[in-house]
Amino acid sequence: MAKKFGVLPSQMIREMMEGGFVSGASAANVNPASLDLSLSDEMYRVEGVFLPRPGEKVRELLQQMPHAPHVFGDILEKDVTYLARLNETLAFPGHVYGYCNPKSSTGRNDVHVRVLADGVSRYDMIPEGYKGEVWLAIQPNSYPIRVQQGTTLVQLRFFNHDTRLSELELEMTMQKDNLLFDSHGEVITYSRLKIKDGDGSVILRLDIEQDPLGYECFGVSEAVDFSKINHYEPGKFFKQVKREGDFVRLKKGGFYILSSKEAVRIPPYLACEMVPMDERSGEFRSHYAGFIDPGWGCGKGGEEKGRSLTLEVRPFEDMIVRGKQAIAKIKFERMMDIPDMLYDVSGRSNYSVQSGARLSKHFISR
Repeated sequence: MAKKFGVLPSQMIREMMEGGFVSGASAANVNPASLDLSLSDEMYRVEGVFLPRPGEKVRELLQQMPHAPHVFGDILEKDVTYLARLNETLAFPGHVYGYCNPKSSTGRNDVHVRVLADGVSRYDMIPEGYKGEVWLAIQPNSYPIRVQQGTTLVQLRFFNHDTRLSELELEMTMQKDNLLFDSHGEVITYSRLKIKDGDGSVILRLDIEQDPLGYECFGVSEAVDFSKINHYEPGKFFKQVKREGDFVRLKKGGFYILSSKEAVRIPPYLACEMVPMDERSGEFRSHYAGFIDPGWGCGKGGEEKGRSLTLEVRPFEDMIVRGKQAIAKIKFERMMDIPDMLYDVSGRSNYSVQSGARLSKHFISR
């Protein structure tokens, strides 16, 4: 039988856990193509992020840096970095590697998180054959937050091969399956893509027709407790973004929740990741979270016509962004197998019915 390549699905993630390749994880944190990693009882306030050199353990390096224990229940201050050990320890086989992404709710609250692993001089990367602890650097950027032991802020994806689609594979897949839809529910074919990078990616455009168009965070001292769902008044933290004719103004250093104009549909045999935009499109970051599970926008029986993607945008210069202007970029990749649970069917997500810009699950939705 031919060997299968790609992103490991939910059933294989559980097999990794049962086989001792991932220890300390909860089966409740398994998603269609990722595993939520949870905070342990160990966290420290540090003076900045750092990376280990080859051969260095994060714990040993921490002891060389100024640090102080953090008491759970106390707030994580804005613009301060914390380092937390995660509950999960890894003992990867030689042919499996991983990448990490912030969870949607983490990104929508403007909390910057990055995973550190022993001897790995890159954030969010777990190499083949890795054995050891994993740690999480946490920095709230717009307002303080509270987290508890067991809180999940980041997710780990497992791979045995790079199966991101080439430009030809993207064209063929879009011909075979409907991946994108416009605001009228019509299929967007490959030939209708007006902006392309030629690298197998899809460029998404800004939607300024929605009401509300989006949200700008104005920064407050009140903390958001990540254990409280549908709890906070949006108006205490965000104001609505106003359209000016055919454009919106985004201020340098601001934080915005916006939406893609296109509705994205992820078939069960694919996963999808939001990736950095080319700097020639402007000096901004279009996302902090950025992984979309198989089954997104498909409905329970494959009948749905996709959903727009929420964007977490931070400009590094004052910007005037017009309607339908390029704002984000996604890449599709093949699953190793179809997951035994799919995003729209699992019933576990707070964002499976979102339309347009959507704040995190912690804010009251009306």
